[in-house]
Amino acid sequence: MKVAGIVCEYNPFHNGHKYHIRKTRENGATHIVAVMSGNFVQRGDVAIMDKFERARVAVQNGVDLVLELPVPYVLQSAEGFARAAMYIFNSIGCVDELSFGSECGDLDKLIEAAHATIKVADTPELKFMLDNGAAFPAAVQALVEKNYGKAMSDLLEVSNANNVLAIEYIKAISYLNSKIVPFTIKRKNAGHDDMNVKENFASASFIRQNVTDINYSDLMPADMFETLSQAVKNGKYGSMANLEKAIMYCMRTNSPSRLREVPDVAQGLENRIFEARTASTVSEMMDMIKNKRYTLARIRRIILCALLGITTDDLKTPPVYARILAVNERGTDILHIAKEKSRMPMATSLARLSEINAVAKRLAELESFSTDIYNLAMDRPDPIGTDYRAKVSVIQTLTNSLSENLDIPV
Repeated sequence: MKVAGIVCEYNPFHNGHKYHIRKTRENGATHIVAVMSGNFVQRGDVAIMDKFERARVAVQNGVDLVLELPVPYVLQSAEGFARAAMYIFNSIGCVDELSFGSECGDLDKLIEAAHATIKVADTPELKFMLDNGAAFPAAVQALVEKNYGKAMSDLLEVSNANNVLAIEYIKAISYLNSKIVPFTIKRKNAGHDDMNVKENFASASFIRQNVTDINYSDLMPADMFETLSQAVKNGKYGSMANLEKAIMYCMRTNSPSRLREVPDVAQGLENRIFEARTASTVSEMMDMIKNKRYTLARIRRIILCALLGITTDDLKTPPVYARILAVNERGTDILHIAKEKSRMPMATSLARLSEINAVAKRLAELESFSTDIYNLAMDRPDPIGTDYRAKVSVIQTLTNSLSENLDIPV
């Protein structure tokens, strides 16, 4: 038995994801567990579709167990996002390998780049660049180029988003002193934000941007196409445009002192955000806030953290539980091993997980509230409280019946 972990968003699940899972199986994985973003995603956006639906489709297409990455850790930089996901994998005690896509496709080069970024991050030169207004990713890339050459710094290009995440996964494995072995698969055909279709492969960005305008049935598995088509037809797909007024209300009623409590707000950014409350639209507000130091992705995440009430205190500890979103029979094999080895409680019930301790209660409340806000991002919103009432997808793929009693206590 070889368990591979995949960090994912499946926003939405497409042919590239299916290819990644197939190559992970070909590398010897008998079981696959995914840690997936919930109803908000790391780029600072709402998910196109409900997390339980995305998890169900993932299990129907090769993943065996889907665990949720709690929302405070989703809306963080690539480093924070990767480290929290890896913390879950490391804590459940049964993941042998981390499988991830990359534009590079060369694990040795990615490991070298990870070591290079660690070294330049601990230099006075980086601090000087940040103090003089440089954005952190751009400053690190510039120092990597200076000290290690352009070929290595090219791996850190914004357009190579999978490389950047891959490097952060490798760094997280090192930081956690984990025995999980990294494995990379070269991204096939379409790039991360590529707006072109190549041999029935397209980026999730392309699909999201064109979801109401084109026939995309050949770009994803049939069950994903049917699920997403129904979501679009029924007004059940997420769009940030539907949160426009809620975001503007939040920004206009927050004080600089409250904004200072939001993760990633530093160096007086709270004042720029406060001054931008005069904007008429979210797009105009972000244009007023951004400069060479603050990327749009960082600003989007900050705005959503403010909207959801996420503070820096919520990130003082790593995730304290693993919530199960979907599982099949091979997934129960993983859970049986985790029952013996996991240092982290796992359960299908958010209410039950909230009873672990005060940190878990806070995480569960944030998760439920974020889902209530996410529901407003749909043309036809669901009522509040759906996260506590939601049922996990238990998918019978083999022969024996499955039990929904899948909780693993502390």
